Amino acid sequence: MTPIIVLATIAAYFALLFVVSALAGRGSDNASFFTGNRQAPWVVVAFATMGAAISGVTFISVPGMVVAKGYSYLQMVLGFIVGYVAIAFVLVPLFYKRNLLSIYGYLEQRFGMATYRSGAWFFFVSKMLGASVRFFVVCVVLQSLAFGPLGVPFAVNVVITIALIWLYTMQGGVKTVIWTDTLKSFCLVMSVVLCIVFIANGLGMDFTTMVAAVAGDETSRVFYFDDPKSGEYFWKQFVAGIFMVIATSGLDQDMMQRNLACRNSRDSQKNMIVSGVSQFFVIALFLVLGTLLVMYVRHTPGLSLPEKSDELFGLVASHGSMPVIVGVVFILGLVAAAYSAAGSALTSLTTSFTVDILGGNHLDEHRLTLTRRWVHVGMSVAMGVVIVVFYAISDSDAISAVYTLASYTYGPILGLFAFGLAVPLRVRDRFVPVVCIAAPVICYFVQRALLVHYGYTMSFELLLLNAIVTMVGLLLLSTGRGADGKELDK
Repeated sequence: MTPIIVLATIAAYFALLFVVSALAGRGSDNASFFTGNRQAPWVVVAFATMGAAISGVTFISVPGMVVAKGYSYLQMVLGFIVGYVAIAFVLVPLFYKRNLLSIYGYLEQRFGMATYRSGAWFFFVSKMLGASVRFFVVCVVLQSLAFGPLGVPFAVNVVITIALIWLYTMQGGVKTVIWTDTLKSFCLVMSVVLCIVFIANGLGMDFTTMVAAVAGDETSRVFYFDDPKSGEYFWKQFVAGIFMVIATSGLDQDMMQRNLACRNSRDSQKNMIVSGVSQFFVIALFLVLGTLLVMYVRHTPGLSLPEKSDELFGLVASHGSMPVIVGVVFILGLVAAAYSAAGSALTSLTTSFTVDILGGNHLDEHRLTLTRRWVHVGMSVAMGVVIVVFYAISDSDAISAVYTLASYTYGPILGLFAFGLAVPLRVRDRFVPVVCIAAPVICYFVQRALLVHYGYTMSFELLLLNAIVTMVGLLLLSTGRGADGKELDK
């Protein structure tokens, strides 16, 4: 697959993206940017949300995951479904009732300004790092396939791409994001299905033969009940999946900004549940594709499994034995996942920074528009800088460390919301930032101690521990029931 074909595929996708964003962004204002005027059809939002949960890293990594971990990821995705039900019936009615531009406004109403800013800053750091790393991984792949062979420096690749993403999200905001995510979801599902069809044909399999071969392959094991110390142990994955999706979807401005664009809380609830169930089947398709990729490598002379499992999909898609259309479909799915996710992250970062950190909800319409536009530029520049810095210093350990940091930051956010909803007590607001910073530090030492002294590997349950430590800290800061007139949620 030549660099020209890669660039032509990217250009065609961006052309379609700009058409969709131009149509979606017509007549947009600040309300459109932040909430989509709360007029989005729930079916469209559900389809968009399903695709939004799948990043470029997911597109690259999940198929390769089967080599070492089988289908264990589905254990966590089952937990996701339970988590989406909890979001639908606990958080969605709360956010609609309070008519929030940013979900972190709840923390100000419940606790005070210091708690509110703590939640917003933790989201900001987590989303900026997480989105940048996800986009960085995809940029590296595209640099090796297209931009590098053409002599285009990595920094120029990033600048051009970020500029294009800024352009299509500049006007419409979340209103544009919903429709571009709908396009992304369609491209993702189409890409995975077509790749499965082409690779199965390459192996000489019809549908029945393929199903039997995948089910019988060693890489298709789903459930792991044998070793509680393992990171793939079922109950660790399942329970962590519940709380992970509550934190990273229900308490994430990026994900909830779409859901709050529905007409009412009932529509938003339907959207959450349908998108959660749909996500399970899409992830299952990625894993089936992974098994077929492994089979193809085994049966193709001159091919061998790469040292890094993330390279498996690209290795097969770009191999000379595959028709060119497979490489095109691979690139289409990859750019759809990566660029739409980056656009969504820019929109949510702009919203949170403008409303939560700069207090934009107290500005008049004209000043809010100017502030929002400058913040949007600033978020784009910041993301580009972070990506280029990652490229300069990156190795596997650096990337792993950033992902770990991003997962740590959701723990305090989960703890703040859980305490606010479950415990009808006031807290000493000015000390809350100390608790939010201390909780991840304590959890880091607990994680290390369990590994060193007991050989226990903490998986995503680290998020739950982080939230519990935060809640204990808030309990120690409690001052009794609210006699100050503030509404407390029971």
